[in-house]
Amino acid sequence: MSESRTGSSAEARPGAGRLVAVVVTYNRLDKLRPTLAALLATPGTELAAVVLVDNASTDGTEDWLAGQTDPRLTVLRPATNLGGAGGFAMGMAQAQALHDPDWMVLMDDDARPAEGGLAAFHALDLSRWDAVAAAVYFPDGRICEMNRPSRNPFWHGAEFLRTVLKGRGGFHLKPGAYDADEGCPIDVTSFVGFFISRAAVARAGLPDPGLFLYGDDGLYTLGLSAQGGRIGFEPSVRFEHDCSTFAAAQRGRFHPLWKVYYYHRNLLMLYRMAAGWMFWPALLVVGPKWLWKIRHHAGERGRFLRLMLRAIRDGLAGRTGVDHDQVLSWADPDRSDQVRTAENRP
Repeated sequence: MSESRTGSSAEARPGAGRLVAVVVTYNRLDKLRPTLAALLATPGTELAAVVLVDNASTDGTEDWLAGQTDPRLTVLRPATNLGGAGGFAMGMAQAQALHDPDWMVLMDDDARPAEGGLAAFHALDLSRWDAVAAAVYFPDGRICEMNRPSRNPFWHGAEFLRTVLKGRGGFHLKPGAYDADEGCPIDVTSFVGFFISRAAVARAGLPDPGLFLYGDDGLYTLGLSAQGGRIGFEPSVRFEHDCSTFAAAQRGRFHPLWKVYYYHRNLLMLYRMAAGWMFWPALLVVGPKWLWKIRHHAGERGRFLRLMLRAIRDGLAGRTGVDHDQVLSWADPDRSDQVRTAENRP
């Protein structure tokens, strides 16, 4: 890992105390530019520092970051892509070591606080919460569904009943929560606009870097809740997420194919944490639905099935930390043959 420009931290205002942003990026320079600009345009009284993890990008991100001179910015560049989970674990650890923040706020490279978003956070009565989830919107003003916080239906009777009747809509926050005058308790949220206190990190530790991608935020925040951490959704704290990961055209099909493994392994682990003893009946419901996704993968169904079965096996075993190159080889056996051939060349 290389590190550049550890800037001096500005003094944050009383209330929340010292706030430090942690951003993870990989090959999305067009998204990173406006995110970093928005953060560094924020007064130092609201944002003391930015720790940015560049996950070994190859699209010119490294050179562009080398030209940034704001003293609040620290850039970390691991030798290989650690995934979102590894990036956040590294960034949070370094933010603690370098800046000793009272609070950290996490976000992807395509997400950023809306105008006044960080000021709204500092204006909150934070005595209620150990962590705070922002209200996340698409750039056009619609609620961003992939970042909609939720309550664990297996912990709350009303949410459980609504989930049985309505599915996903039964446990995710309703639109009315985004228009409320005050916050409400939640159990699970994403790492887009997620504010976490020093006390909460001491309680929950760092995210599991072995998760690599998908569900690391859900597992972390649900784990924090399970340990007694109080997470609140605060509608006055607004974030923008300029994302296309789950655009309508992509639903049902995973591209690239290796994402099948991480998505389902990590989601299985999340379901198990959420459902407790009810996990096994729930698995009988979701398992066939997952396998039926094979219909969207004509021409690669054998590889899809192998990835899915490995995901279920490792998810049940709680096995994380599988080497990413290994996952890539499961998705594309020809790739591993090419690597071996290149390594054996004189």
